[in-house]
Amino acid sequence: MNKNIQQDKIRGSLVGGAVGDALGYPVEFIGSYMGIKQRYGEHGITRLDTTQWWLPDGGKSNKAWISDDTQMTLFTACGLLNAKEQGMAPKYAICYAYIEWYFTQIGWRSSRRRDCWIGDVPELNYRRAPGNTCMTALKDVLEGKETYNNSKGCGGLMRTAPVALYGAVWRDKPEGETPEGRISDIKDVDMIAADAAEITHQHPLGWLPSALEAHIIYRLVQNENPTVEDFLSYLSEGYDTLEVLYPKEFDSIKELRRLTEKALSLVDSPASDVENIESIGEGWVGDEAFAMAIYCTVKYFNDFEKAMIASVNHQGDSDSTGAVTGNILGAVVGYEAIPQFFKEDLELHDVIRHVADDLWRGKTTRYV
Repeated sequence: MNKNIQQDKIRGSLVGGAVGDALGYPVEFIGSYMGIKQRYGEHGITRLDTTQWWLPDGGKSNKAWISDDTQMTLFTACGLLNAKEQGMAPKYAICYAYIEWYFTQIGWRSSRRRDCWIGDVPELNYRRAPGNTCMTALKDVLEGKETYNNSKGCGGLMRTAPVALYGAVWRDKPEGETPEGRISDIKDVDMIAADAAEITHQHPLGWLPSALEAHIIYRLVQNENPTVEDFLSYLSEGYDTLEVLYPKEFDSIKELRRLTEKALSLVDSPASDVENIESIGEGWVGDEAFAMAIYCTVKYFNDFEKAMIASVNHQGDSDSTGAVTGNILGAVVGYEAIPQFFKEDLELHDVIRHVADDLWRGKTTRYV
């Protein structure tokens, strides 16, 4: 495959996820589509909002803010690259990276480990509505406690796309890596994505969607011109792989598949996107957020802008459903196909693209 195309797809996935996150962030807690329309007009939010209308004037900027979703996604990427460099098992390196992110959220920037240079980026030290489950679980890890919860929230799914982006390029390049840091095939990618989500979300429907998302993105990055039929075959293949990898989770896999099939059945429905998406759920939990992203991706497979708009205009977890949709569809269309107005208004655009290029290179380089 042409290396430039693969790099473009990796950029597309990481930046695309950030675009969806930033588009949905201002409306995440509005609570209804009617409320979104009251603020943004008849078609809801359709462009990145750079006003930060919810803040006093002193805290505003001229970019559309990313949320904790993109923050944690960048730290996932950092952890993966650290695993390779340090010869550490990916799950543990990613967990250490999440602890660094946790420090940025509680104001302990000076106390954190210094393995992730992104922790020095000021914008990544702001609290952008971090999830309670993530914060509580990472606090337990930091204090040496056994982490246990039964959360199936989408906080695991929304951050794990870098596992697929890294694995799709480096699966056959073990030079300089220890066995612990090596990704040999797509099953490794699926399991590492699941492990990364399970650090904080331990209900199977909190981490199985991460494995499935990673499986799909991995395949998309390796296909120069994927079709909808390709996409659906990757989804089916992903479910078959989950059943092999996690035979004890048959019921949860069945439930995830059921919800996804419902989403696919709505693609040709004459109802509006809002009606279809809200009939799937609100996206606060992993299986719903994944199914909603699948609906938007298949419905608007060749139209990134329309997919983003559909993915965030509903009463639920708009930034996370936007982020997951952007991660998936960005790997289809690539970075160059993302509308320029989205890229121009996105906070930390250049940093996000730089991290994407690090994943493509398989090596951390500091952004200057």
